Amino acid sequence: MTPLRRWLPIVLGGVLVALYLAPLVALALSVHPGDLLDGLRAPAARDALALSLRTSAAAMLATVAFGLPLAAYLARSDTWPARLLSALVDVPIALPPAVVGVALLTAFGRSGLFGPVLEAAGISVPFSPAAVVLAQVLVASPFFVRAAARALAAVPASLVDVARTLGASRAAAFTRVTVPLAAPGLLAGLSLAWARALGEFGATLVFAGNLPGRTQTLPLAIVTALESDVRLAVALSLVATVAAALLLGLFRATGAYLVERT
Repeated sequence: MTPLRRWLPIVLGGVLVALYLAPLVALALSVHPGDLLDGLRAPAARDALALSLRTSAAAMLATVAFGLPLAAYLARSDTWPARLLSALVDVPIALPPAVVGVALLTAFGRSGLFGPVLEAAGISVPFSPAAVVLAQVLVASPFFVRAAARALAAVPASLVDVARTLGASRAAAFTRVTVPLAAPGLLAGLSLAWARALGEFGATLVFAGNLPGRTQTLPLAIVTALESDVRLAVALSLVATVAAALLLGLFRATGAYLVERT
């Protein structure tokens, strides 16, 4: 192999990694510790951060509850319904977030497809914390389902068959054999989905609005702060970056620990 062929992939990859790191380094260097503390002390910032953590946690609970069975089906089936569902899982990833927000409004808004039924039941979804959770689930869950399906498909079917032979039910074999062996991949998918939910902006703005203390998540608070206080916006951006990094690091460390245990 010539030196050019040996080093070209490294150089090209290094340029892309530098592109990843340069904005983050610039963000960190532009924040004075005092500005960061002032940003964290701001009531609007605390409310936005707390709301982001609450809604994203609720979104992840819903994502696992509904996404894990779907991922299990996609992992073990190659029928045309499974292929159709697999394609539908990718749709929210391909759509612009603003389009997702408009679609949610047309479905659950007062004059939307399900709006009259919800209104008759006394339920109003748009511009509420529930709307934030729903938007986060829609944009973030595909990342979990995709990763979970790959992780579950990688578990040897023979191990599940052995558990069934020893008397375990289908559900017991799934929870006691398949899920523990696929746990690192499941955690990796969950970390990506959670980080995506924390960073969700477009669909939330359209469907839930930007109401301080009610639907204003941390990304919305950053954009709002940009209109009046750039230093606060930068400080909040660093807070969001650190939160996402801690979340990804925690899940990756847990996944690595589980791999070592298995």
